Amino acid sequence: MAAAEIAHRQAGHEVKGKERANRHVGDNGKGVDLKDAVVGKVCVRFAPEPSGYLHIGHCKAAILNQKHAQKFKGKLIVRFDDTNPAKESNDFVENILKDIETLGIKYDEVTYTSDYFPKLMKMAEELIIQGKAYVDDTPREQMQKERMDGTESRCRNNSTEENLKLWKEMSAGSERGLKCCLRGKLGMQHRNKSLRDPVYYRCNQIPHHRVGSSYKTYPTYDFACPVVDALEGVTLALRSSEYHDRNAQYHSIQEDMGLEKVEIHEFSRLNLVYTLLSKRKLAWFVTNRRVDGWDDPRFPTVQGVVRRGLTIEALKEFVEKQGSSKNLNLMEWDKLWTVNKKKIDSVCPRHTAVIKGGRVMLTLTDGPEKPFVRVIPRHKMSELGAGQKATTYARQIWIDSVDAKSISIDEEITLMDWGNAIVKEIKKDQNGTVLRLAGVLHLEGSVKTTKLKLTWLPETSELVNLSLVEFDYLITKKKVDEGEDFLDVLNENTKKETAALGDSNMRNLQRGDVLQLERKGYFRCDVPFVRPSKPIVLFAIPDGRQQRVLM
Repeated sequence: MAAAEIAHRQAGHEVKGKERANRHVGDNGKGVDLKDAVVGKVCVRFAPEPSGYLHIGHCKAAILNQKHAQKFKGKLIVRFDDTNPAKESNDFVENILKDIETLGIKYDEVTYTSDYFPKLMKMAEELIIQGKAYVDDTPREQMQKERMDGTESRCRNNSTEENLKLWKEMSAGSERGLKCCLRGKLGMQHRNKSLRDPVYYRCNQIPHHRVGSSYKTYPTYDFACPVVDALEGVTLALRSSEYHDRNAQYHSIQEDMGLEKVEIHEFSRLNLVYTLLSKRKLAWFVTNRRVDGWDDPRFPTVQGVVRRGLTIEALKEFVEKQGSSKNLNLMEWDKLWTVNKKKIDSVCPRHTAVIKGGRVMLTLTDGPEKPFVRVIPRHKMSELGAGQKATTYARQIWIDSVDAKSISIDEEITLMDWGNAIVKEIKKDQNGTVLRLAGVLHLEGSVKTTKLKLTWLPETSELVNLSLVEFDYLITKKKVDEGEDFLDVLNENTKKETAALGDSNMRNLQRGDVLQLERKGYFRCDVPFVRPSKPIVLFAIPDGRQQRVLM
């Protein structure tokens, strides 16, 4: 996407005409209780790192930030935390903006931490001059051990001149500088280990996606975030509770820099069973081609879950029910899919499909001599919303093999959207597999008295080829414990494709359309009809009740 296009998209989200007032307001809902909030003065920020697409966990932060900006008629900044050029790209920036638009998040402006690189460098140097930061060339593993043990680095008491000299080496990306990092001098005996002289800057020679090779050293998130929050006038920083121990560090940096203190409010991260939310781990699946990309329907990304058939309305309702709770819960996907089913069931059209392999023909000996067409609602309870479809009635019809196995001779069955029939003949092979059936119509029969209500398709060249795709979780364990390698719990069987035939009306499906295949569940059209030889691809949408499909 060109820079002009990004700017145009950003401009389209500007919120004008903010109301200003001086009265104080509290949040009486599930959100943050901002006792000292002033209407029109609240400023929040959503700060994703452009190292992957937005996932369902980010949605909670984005939606909560927008909620508070709207409630207090304040400002919402989308700020890209682009401090690690090794993992970030313009492609991720563009797709995050796309995801934010999909979520319906209205923001005032887009900024980048990289916009503040010159100022951050100057402030870091000022900390060195003030004796509040020092350059350390201790090997990383040794430094980690010293922090755990509370042992001061041998570099901690270097002179200001020595620190500035090494800082220049870092800034130049020299061989000497590459061995160094800049650390804040906060104290090595703090009980809170995040305050034990944290790293503020590290060297990185990889070109940055926005500023190229202008810099050889980059600020850590923990240093840049509190500084840029204060510089941008953020009044409330919503942070996941996983950052709790680093909140003291956040405020300590603001105090050392003489910056306005920003209020922090924590909320619990949205965790889901059998789901990895680490972008580093998700990137592994993409890099190793275990999925088709960041929008793969097995992924918890916004694009992935939408592609699988989740509505944004259901996602928002699910997130808003969590509110700003700090409780750490491992949520079941079934709860989310149940909300989604309620959103789609009343409006999505009904269609018919028969599994291609093993399908059985039922010949109705008194059926119509010539096939005829009748127009019926695509959704009996929502005819206006779902429209109509043309159904062909013929003497020879297809039914699923699993249904054929369930039928007995002389049994009366119901053919959905037609009426009853009585099966008079069942032909099987030597293994007991049903080969074909014959019967007669009994349209005056009562639908209420039959045990089997079967879907069917006419034997006609107008039927379309379908590929029904079902997905399973990428891992086999509900929760990957800390220290456990997710590679040890990979699910090797996560996708199942089934060939089927569908009614001719499905030629009109568009990509993204949601439908219900009678007696088979809900599906989203991923690849629409192109030509008879190329199947329509339908992704199965969980309904909150189905068991895992692939075992």
